[in-house]
Amino acid sequence: MKTRRIEARLDPTADDLIDQAAALTGESKSQFVVRAAEERAARLVGRAEVTLIPEDAFDALLAALDQTGPALAKLAAAAARPRPYSRR
Repeated sequence: MKTRRIEARLDPTADDLIDQAAALTGESKSQFVVRAAEERAARLVGRAEVTLIPEDAFDALLAALDQTGPALAKLAAAAARPRPYSRR
């Protein structure tokens, strides 16, 4: 059930363009605006939650994560030290 509402102020050019686009899709202006906003929001949120890198860079990252060495030993030692604070 739709219970929430938004409002927007438009200049005449944007209003006319949205009217034309809505008519082309057979949607009401409100339906068109909501659908367009949802599509853009989904793209933006999707980009924020997923990181795409080339396959060779991903393989190099995985290989680096599998390596051990002095830096890892220092990290393990730091993690083993008593913490000056505690969680409640």
